Amino acid sequence: MDHQNCPVKLTASIIGGKWKAPLLFYLEGKTRRFCELQRLIPGLTKKMLTQHLRELEHDGIVHRKVFAEVPPHVEYSLTRHGESLKPILKLMSAWGKRHRARYGTAASRNKKPVASIIETAGVAAPLTVQIPQVPVSAPTLREDRTAL
Repeated sequence: MDHQNCPVKLTASIIGGKWKAPLLFYLEGKTRRFCELQRLIPGLTKKMLTQHLRELEHDGIVHRKVFAEVPPHVEYSLTRHGESLKPILKLMSAWGKRHRARYGTAASRNKKPVASIIETAGVAAPLTVQIPQVPVSAPTLREDRTAL
């Protein structure tokens, strides 16, 4: 099978990315309003939330229900097709919990203190580095101030 027709690639293109998996997680089994989704996912801008909800709606994963009210009232929920992702989301959630317990979060991996890096490498080295002092002699100056 060539990579163009890979079903895993197709699935990842539909539900992958930074914000889609959390959106699907919070929509699982619930109907939520736009502002509620925005509050649940810190860092997700209105623009990105709108874009991802539209993409998921276009792919038949999310249903958008508009109520003819002022101010406009819009609710989002998973479609029947979106509900079929539940087993995948549950497996991803379980895998993420196991991974976090074993390795920590992605952010914490990048911020490991130097002391723990040295300890995990099995090296008993001081955290301060001693720079050897090398005697340096100044050049002898002539009376006209040029170096010899």
